Amino acid sequence: MSQNIERSIRDLREMDALSSGNSAIHTVSAGAKLLVTVVYILTVVSFDKYRVSGLLFMIFYPAVLFAVSGIPVSTCLYKLRFVLPLALAVGIFNPILDRQPAFSIGSFTVTAGMISMLTLMMKGVFSLMASFLLVATTRIEALCGALRKIHVPSMFVTLLLLTYRYAAVLAEEANVMTQAYSLRAPGQKGIHYSAWGSFLGQLLLRSMDRAEELYSSMLLRGYHGEFYYAQGRKSSASDFLYAVLWCALFVAARCLNLTQILGSAVMR
Repeated sequence: MSQNIERSIRDLREMDALSSGNSAIHTVSAGAKLLVTVVYILTVVSFDKYRVSGLLFMIFYPAVLFAVSGIPVSTCLYKLRFVLPLALAVGIFNPILDRQPAFSIGSFTVTAGMISMLTLMMKGVFSLMASFLLVATTRIEALCGALRKIHVPSMFVTLLLLTYRYAAVLAEEANVMTQAYSLRAPGQKGIHYSAWGSFLGQLLLRSMDRAEELYSSMLLRGYHGEFYYAQGRKSSASDFLYAVLWCALFVAARCLNLTQILGSAVMR
């Protein structure tokens, strides 16, 4: 159990390290990246459930960001290892519920349910990748600053920032308690169910004490409900161009079948 907590702490710190990179994508303003990500996800989910070829073009956006940012695809897959199976499980019963034949490949008949299942899987995976790339290339303070600029309530932004920033603190408290328990119960695997109540109670009390200390230190540093240091840099003309070009490409991909158009051009 202690190893799992330490792994979680390490994952959080690795995300901070990824967002502190200096690639061309990292230098784009948080507001531009947030806008592009939102438009991308809305475009992806708006595709018809049978339009696989048109949706296939949307892999272009995460592919470019992975290449330019220098973040390995394997890192994304590892970080999303718990939610990707859920995304892939969406629509898994479609082939059973929708057996209408769509086309045949030799003796194998592809049904409409198979196509819709594949489309739903692609939508889930693409959306998760875009969200991961946003967090992996943008510091949480800059992202929260961008959310405040579009008038997301301050309370929500504050909760998001503190939850992300101090999740590792809570994990460290749990790790200390777990190690202390294992020293008092050598050879025992995990925490006995009879101690679950007291363990969670102690963790809650320790977390509340730590939260009071953190809040007091924030007040001493002039906190009054707004993180003014989290506003981030001002958007430039290149940021505006970045957002406009990507959004225009997404709209074009939604209105036109760019995969088919590119395929026809290559085959000529």
